[in-house]
Amino acid sequence: MTQSQVLSLTTSRISSLDVLRGIVMVIMALDHTREYLLLNGFYTDPTNLTTTTPILFFTRWITHLCAPTFVFLAGTSAYLYGLKKTKKQLSLFLLTRGLWLIILEITIVNFGLWFDITFSTIVLQVIWAIGISMIILSGLVFLPVIWILALAILIVVGHNLLDPISFPSGTPASFLWSLLHQLSFTPLTPHFNFGILYPFLSWLGILLIGYCFGMLYRPQVLSATRKKILLQLGIGAIVSFMLLRFLNVYGDPTPWKIQKDTVFTILSFFNVTKYPPSLLYTLITLAPGILLLSVLEGKEFRWTYFFKVYGKVPLFYYVIHFYLIHSLSVVCLLVQGISWQEINFQKNMAGIPPNVGFSLSIIYLFWIGVVLVLYPVCRCYGQFKSRQTTVLWSYL
Repeated sequence: MTQSQVLSLTTSRISSLDVLRGIVMVIMALDHTREYLLLNGFYTDPTNLTTTTPILFFTRWITHLCAPTFVFLAGTSAYLYGLKKTKKQLSLFLLTRGLWLIILEITIVNFGLWFDITFSTIVLQVIWAIGISMIILSGLVFLPVIWILALAILIVVGHNLLDPISFPSGTPASFLWSLLHQLSFTPLTPHFNFGILYPFLSWLGILLIGYCFGMLYRPQVLSATRKKILLQLGIGAIVSFMLLRFLNVYGDPTPWKIQKDTVFTILSFFNVTKYPPSLLYTLITLAPGILLLSVLEGKEFRWTYFFKVYGKVPLFYYVIHFYLIHSLSVVCLLVQGISWQEINFQKNMAGIPPNVGFSLSIIYLFWIGVVLVLYPVCRCYGQFKSRQTTVLWSYL
């Protein structure tokens, strides 16, 4: 393969990765539509087996695929970006982009979450996790990829050994541990709450595995070879999940239990921990995407273009879909006769009162509407972005 051929392949987008990214972005909108518009969706846990229904549980569970795939593909994109850059250039890009993502999380994303001009609540979620992981990766890229892979496997496989560790609430050690491994939501003052929903350690492991996964998309890897490896990885992840989950000894802090009937026992079996993502959660959520990449390898279907539109502008889609869904929830409240003065955007309320909302079937209709409304917006932005040549647009 000539140098010009290699350059052509590394500078063009890989269709299957955009399709997978687009699919999980579309599914993600279902979860956030449920949170903001479902009756008490903002205040209840759809995976709580004592209160949920099978369809509500599935509605939440299918969206579990989104965050790990999003983080995983961010790592893969970093590797592919590095194919046409020096290590120093890649490191600088990851460092600056990581810092930018953290700033974006604290400001633009958090305002979209709460619509609170006082910023009385700040939560660190997936954009923060990707940002801090990119900053760490910016230093690791100088190491051999095999070392990065070893570190990634150590984190993903071993981090559940840290689950029993905790520190007294309110101490600096507790805060640092929350950033690293333990979910927390703390009232720091009477008027300010700080939540860490995405402790970064396990997400770092997922991003690093995604970075090493990018090696499969080097120009010298044959499509047939890549397809075979993808199939083996996907099946291997599912088999590993089934075996470890059946043994019920390690891999998730919440063991499955026999429930009131077979359906709920199955739900318990698949009810794995996201905050932070356990080993079992990581296995079962990444496996479907890897298998789909095997199916999509070297192929194009009519339906794939639809999802590529979203997959090419993931950060843009992520930000505006929150604003659209949250605005829709406020409009629905006003239409239902709730006055603007009654809508409280502060103190973790996000303008969503309890005991107000829609049925799950209506939520699915809202979700479809949101996705369709965003389609022309994302397509136009994607076309605009593709015409830009400055480095700035790679951050947007």
